[in-house]
Amino acid sequence: MSGYAAALAQFLASPASKGWRQLAVFAPGGAAARAAAAADAERAAGHVVAPSPERFLAALERTPLAEVRTVILGQDPYPTPGHANGLAFSYVGPPPLPRSLVNIYKERAEDLGEPAPASGDLTPWAKQGVLLLNTALTVREGASKAGSHLTLGWGAVTDAIITAVSGSRPHVVFLLWGAPAQAKRGLIDENRHHVIASAHPSPLSARRGFFGSKPFSRANEWLERNGQHAIDW
Repeated sequence: MSGYAAALAQFLASPASKGWRQLAVFAPGGAAARAAAAADAERAAGHVVAPSPERFLAALERTPLAEVRTVILGQDPYPTPGHANGLAFSYVGPPPLPRSLVNIYKERAEDLGEPAPASGDLTPWAKQGVLLLNTALTVREGASKAGSHLTLGWGAVTDAIITAVSGSRPHVVFLLWGAPAQAKRGLIDENRHHVIASAHPSPLSARRGFFGSKPFSRANEWLERNGQHAIDW
């Protein structure tokens, strides 16, 4: 697999894309193809882009549209080399965990009264229908590169994903973490779904409203009130 455009084509040809590939943004020459080509151009210009091509659509692969029950929406992948793996906030690697994930686990412990998991891999959440999505699907690696691909073209793609979840799924909880995520709120039908918006869990903003927001218990309470199974966080 040579790049993001090739990885996108492979994803769309695979059973894992069922549901998602019906979105107009995934049509040939559509917004997803243009953004993937832009990410490939970044690499051709000498920038290191994360996550790797084979991982950048992991959120959609792990959580099919027909199974989405909760959406966690962040900003963009971790820019620290080796941290991003295609699932928002997830981390697979040696200690220490990314600081945003440490803060997520701190809030989880306060909210649910449970110790932090040993692993940073959030795949178990994704398998339960938690779509771990960022507003941009790629980023330049390196210090001070956060947000570097927010204008690369992924916005149209993630807008379409959120709109599809809102329009086709019943009773979804949307956890919008940070300003870029909250900017998507207008795409969500709040007559059917529940939105929990807060600051981003990064060290720069977690104390401005993420800590104390109790997103995990609030999400489960709403899901259960609406006849859905709780998430095992």
